[in-house]
Amino acid sequence: MIVRILEEGQYEVPDADVEALEALDAKLEAAIESDDRIGYSEALSRLAEQIRCLGTPVDAARIVSSELTIPHEGMSLEEMKRLLASDDAVEV
Repeated sequence: MIVRILEEGQYEVPDADVEALEALDAKLEAAIESDDRIGYSEALSRLAEQIRCLGTPVDAARIVSSELTIPHEGMSLEEMKRLLASDDAVEV
């Protein structure tokens, strides 16, 4: 699975690790929906950390589509909500 961290790059994550990422992604979605800033920050940090740990960076010269895109760790919950509401929505 190819995962993009906005403003950072893409990572290729082995299929065997996708389920763990999906569980963390569900926590991130729940935090966004419940307007939980602390939960959002923690879930986003854990998800990004797992992607970096489990994945292999994709060469920037290689053009591939991402199956999952997450915000960069500095993106606030409010910024994330605005992005999700815009035409440039990120799939979380």
